[in-house]
Amino acid sequence: MSRNRSYKALAISILTLVFSVFSSPATFAQHEHEGHAEATHSHGEAEEFNPGQTILHHVADEHQWHLATIGESHLAIPLPVILYTPTRGVHVYSSKEFYHGSGEHDGFTLHHEHFTSEDGSTVYDFSITKNVASLIISVILLITIFFAVRNGYAKRQGKAPKGIQSAMEPFVIFIRDEVAKNYIGEKHYRRFLPYLLTVFFFIWINNLLGLLPGAANVTGNIAVTLTLAVLTFIIVNFNGRKTYWTHIFAMPGVPKWMLIVMTPVEIVGMMMKPFSLMVRLFANVTAGHIILLSLLSLIFIFKSAALSVIVGPFTVFMTMIELLVAVLQAYIFTVLTASYIGAAVEEHHHDDHH
Repeated sequence: MSRNRSYKALAISILTLVFSVFSSPATFAQHEHEGHAEATHSHGEAEEFNPGQTILHHVADEHQWHLATIGESHLAIPLPVILYTPTRGVHVYSSKEFYHGSGEHDGFTLHHEHFTSEDGSTVYDFSITKNVASLIISVILLITIFFAVRNGYAKRQGKAPKGIQSAMEPFVIFIRDEVAKNYIGEKHYRRFLPYLLTVFFFIWINNLLGLLPGAANVTGNIAVTLTLAVLTFIIVNFNGRKTYWTHIFAMPGVPKWMLIVMTPVEIVGMMMKPFSLMVRLFANVTAGHIILLSLLSLIFIFKSAALSVIVGPFTVFMTMIELLVAVLQAYIFTVLTASYIGAAVEEHHHDDHH
């Protein structure tokens, strides 16, 4: 890969990060914040295991990075909480201030991972949540890997690839030859190859990171998949040629009166493409996590250690399936993106009308 392409890929990675950071606030989180006051029933008895709440807690975003629960202690990494209100300005706290007691601190209350102010003013949350921190880690990892690959090509020109360069080259060549060239064409694929490579490796690496114990569910956050889908939508439509827009608003060979029906249908179809990209990635990744956690929850629901003999192999099998899904979903998103771009930049052929 040339130096220019590496810089383009780097720029797109940073752009993806920026959009994702500002479009994945903790308001997308779905699990309930539990204070010490909710740790027991009114009669002093320990709470029964709630699989639904536990599963949602693990797949949702939060303002701290929870790693494990040991007895009654919670091992977690506090993250920066950055809040802004028109009346009080900007305030920065550590998230540990809100995960003890009632979740109140300095006039702010954290409830269901959503902040409110005691004076009733609107709270704008710019916090570094668990998903945002994981996004930063994944982008740093991507930049490190691909700068290492670029340096490998620069130092070993004309030689066989070695090390991480050798590991990444088959995937890069596959995306270039089997995806970009096939769906976009020889003439235009080079313009869009950096974006396709960035999307593929961004989704794949985040899918893999999400399978680690205590990791964040980044690609299972609809805000992140929405950002990726919007970026694809912008690239497709900003590069659409005259033929592309003609087939949407004035399809050749269709009677004028039929355009009243067909044009709205085509516009809806155009909008549904990014929607399908967003939902497919979000649903498949989230469903995989829920299935894995549901299997593990059976041991605690039935309170039987013997059940682990049955659940264990199924969990390992599902983990193997998730490893396959991690790369498969990255590939599907990249292929569909390339096909949409290819349709937008396709040149007019006179034989089509004939």
